[in-house]
Amino acid sequence: MTALLLIHGGLWEDMDAERFWRLPGVTGGLERRGFTVIAPDRPPRAPSWAAEAEHLASFLPGTPVTVVAGSNGCSVAVRLALAHPEAMSGLVLAWPAGQTAPGVRARTRRMLTSAGAPPSTVEVLAGGETLPCATDQELATLAMPAAVIPSDPANLYHQRDTVDSLLRLLPSVVELPGCPEPPRPEFPPHLESLLYTISAFVGLPCQTGLVRSYRLRFDVN
Repeated sequence: MTALLLIHGGLWEDMDAERFWRLPGVTGGLERRGFTVIAPDRPPRAPSWAAEAEHLASFLPGTPVTVVAGSNGCSVAVRLALAHPEAMSGLVLAWPAGQTAPGVRARTRRMLTSAGAPPSTVEVLAGGETLPCATDQELATLAMPAAVIPSDPANLYHQRDTVDSLLRLLPSVVELPGCPEPPRPEFPPHLESLLYTISAFVGLPCQTGLVRSYRLRFDVN
């Protein structure tokens, strides 16, 4: 069976895989579609994105895996991809959380400081360019097939500009249909569409016209 590694969102807050992926139905829905799903918890107060990636590297299976990351989990996924590109067959960056919108970086710094993060950790977690985990030059080296799922509607931490920048920077990337993030109360009507979208990107056989249309978009891009 095809394996997926799911990396949940959150940043120094009360968030885990249960709340982000399991309770909204994403984990179970992907398993019903034939995937082996690995959905570990991120370290709750890691000092850096690289430290989080090192923790999650222990969950990588022995064969290449598609990583599906959400929100701030996208930064962890990118650091994991930079450290272990050979372990990834694909990368899905869903609702990527950037720091470039006016005021967002300052708000993130204040939030981290209020949560008890030392100044060195604040600098690392609220740095970067398009994503806080890496330079844009580093993002441009990720050669594995990638997809970006926008937050729809966009919000303060999940901006359209971040999506557009990732689409310019990543060498082999497609944009998939957007939806709200799973923990949000408006997500449930979008669950099936998200599951079909991920299945289509990975390439599992599916008989729905919805997925076939997505595959056509992959082919022409």
